[in-house]
Amino acid sequence: MESKIGKCKAFSSEREKRRYIPHLAEFFFRPDSDWSKPEAQRLYENASHGLDALKIDHVYYEDCISGMSRIPDETINLIVADPPFGIDFDGKSSVYNRDETLVVENYKEVHESYDEFTRSWAKQVERILKPDGSVYIFSGWTNLESVLRAVREASLHTLNHIVWHYNFGVFTKRRFVTSHYHILLLVKDSKNYFFNKVEHYPKDVWIVRRKYRFGEAKNGTKLPLDVVAKCIDYSSKPGDLVLDPFMGNGTTAVACKANFRHFIGFEINKELRRIIELELDRVQIGESYQPYGERLPSAQELASQHPRAYQEYIRLKSNPGSAFDSHTSIPTKTSGDENE
Repeated sequence: MESKIGKCKAFSSEREKRRYIPHLAEFFFRPDSDWSKPEAQRLYENASHGLDALKIDHVYYEDCISGMSRIPDETINLIVADPPFGIDFDGKSSVYNRDETLVVENYKEVHESYDEFTRSWAKQVERILKPDGSVYIFSGWTNLESVLRAVREASLHTLNHIVWHYNFGVFTKRRFVTSHYHILLLVKDSKNYFFNKVEHYPKDVWIVRRKYRFGEAKNGTKLPLDVVAKCIDYSSKPGDLVLDPFMGNGTTAVACKANFRHFIGFEINKELRRIIELELDRVQIGESYQPYGERLPSAQELASQHPRAYQEYIRLKSNPGSAFDSHTSIPTKTSGDENE
């Protein structure tokens, strides 16, 4: 009887040690993969991608479907695609609260079947993507079903359906204001893909504000640099090759250049060449790159937000023989509210 009681006490003590403490794991978190700036630069400079017919770090001003047809099979590490809306959009309407004289002419909308258009480029995307590669596709809700259908037919697998919440929306009278964008994270092989978890608790709702440059010419649509950079951070390594089939203002190219990634892109509107070249000239190779571990909040910064977890963190750090010595053994919630 005494031995059973002793075992129960020991078991209860072990359970107490391993109790879940909200936010404790955040103190121990480290990114899956990380590189110092010299390491990232070396990977960038030594990268080889086998594009004999096309130049890397170059934007081609042509239709993306014919352009992608010249890319060999399984060549691209990451694809970021923001296709035309398919809603007779030109970006000049007064409802967008912008100076239409600064919107570059010849924004190309899709006047054929949006289903067929999407199938055509999605098929090419699947062909040129590496086996462990990923695709981020941006879409409004109007033609989302066309995109979902096309990627299914192209045998791409949905890993996440991300919602980007932005800080604006067209005024409405009889429905809710649309203030979000869909971002599909797709992979070729759902069991083998590169994903670098660079934050402890990355959510599938991204709240990123647009940064406006008043008085500058732009395409009818322009993704925030921070949104594209986030895609690049999570789904590529320094030196990887990133494709943007709808280059627009050149945001993907800029994000790649600033973070030691190579790029290739297509843009059908030749009027945007000057803007893209100007955007690229403004940025130096690797200027925005920072090792992911350096971007994380310090223990002291986290302490003010999560004092209970900090106390336990200090206790565990001061006991190297603890079962919690490795951050991989910290008890974490698998469901429910992280803040409970």
